[in-house]
Amino acid sequence: MPKRVEPKSEVVFRVAKPRERPYLLADGNGLALRVWPDGSKTWLLRYRRPSTGKENFISLGPYPDVSLVDARKGAATARNLVREGTDPVEHRRTESAARKRAAEGAFQLVAQQWLAFKRKEWADETYRKAEFVVREYLSPALRDKPISTLATPEVKPALERIAVHAPNLATKARQYVGGIVTYAIQHGLREDGVPLSLRGVIPRHKKGHIPAITKPAEITPLVQAINMYKSPLTRGALKLTMLTGLRPGVVAAAPWGEIDLDRAEWHVQASRMKMQHDHIVPLPKQAVALLKELESLTGRVHYVFPSPARRKTPHLHRDALSKALREMGFQGKHATHGFRGMLRTVGRERLGVDIDVLEAQLAHAKRGDVQKAYDRTTFDDDRRRVMQEWADYIDRLGNAKP
Repeated sequence: MPKRVEPKSEVVFRVAKPRERPYLLADGNGLALRVWPDGSKTWLLRYRRPSTGKENFISLGPYPDVSLVDARKGAATARNLVREGTDPVEHRRTESAARKRAAEGAFQLVAQQWLAFKRKEWADETYRKAEFVVREYLSPALRDKPISTLATPEVKPALERIAVHAPNLATKARQYVGGIVTYAIQHGLREDGVPLSLRGVIPRHKKGHIPAITKPAEITPLVQAINMYKSPLTRGALKLTMLTGLRPGVVAAAPWGEIDLDRAEWHVQASRMKMQHDHIVPLPKQAVALLKELESLTGRVHYVFPSPARRKTPHLHRDALSKALREMGFQGKHATHGFRGMLRTVGRERLGVDIDVLEAQLAHAKRGDVQKAYDRTTFDDDRRRVMQEWADYIDRLGNAKP
């Protein structure tokens, strides 16, 4: 049998001198002080792993920061864990992970990390929508709830509240919460295999069409109202959206670097497009004139539409365009995204434009036809002609007498 080691006084450990090699000074019951050649000292407990019976050590801290009394208490706690079938090293790792989850795992913090991660792969408009939903809807409801224990019943009321006012956003919010939870699992902030069950927590709704004015008699007052709108930046963004058929978020965040006024072309970067492909937009004469006017108004800073208040974004926010349409009395009748529907419908029915040309201009190409749809040699001349016809048509309606 191994020789029983009698407990020592703290003086013995305090005066222990270093040697050329590290050595152990035993206190009994597996507890010992390791003395290192540089004079530092560490408490260790020798034990056998419950699962394998193999010998292992666990550090109980440095001496003298951890006194002999505290080391003996720590050793007793660890031995109790072993008797209960728990490996104290694994127990410590579990507790450490739990502390990390508690410190770093508040929903709003994890949501911000997830947004920053997704921004690398998302188009600007996709990121803008997700950031808006997280900021305005999810964070206020789930702000400090720990992601490690976040449960479906906690998320359900938040999604239901969103669904009352914005059904489309509620569906997106459900997807975003799922993405945030998955991100937390992948980064050790939530146990693996503990997803949420969010399918069916919000009622299904019948999707409606984006409101868009497509009849000439109704387009006339819309164009005239935009021409008279008080803010030159918002007015310019609305007109450019109408003249190009681009998504309003792409227009609002347009940088001058994408626009070539000499060639009358707008080269939208792939990162800003929904389909993640570069998009060449021919600019009609009216659009070129508008952009030159804006250039003289604001100077050629980075963005075509710099933010007037310079608060949340350095450029005009797309919501400013929606607000302007509401102020002009077109709420429920015409949305900023409705300019795309207007171009597609009127271009096809009134101007007789080939549907493939319209789809290419709107960047609606199917995945299998992406290369064909964005082939400049195939569509450039046709789209340039069509967009000039469209701008002239808008001008005629705008100049029509009431």
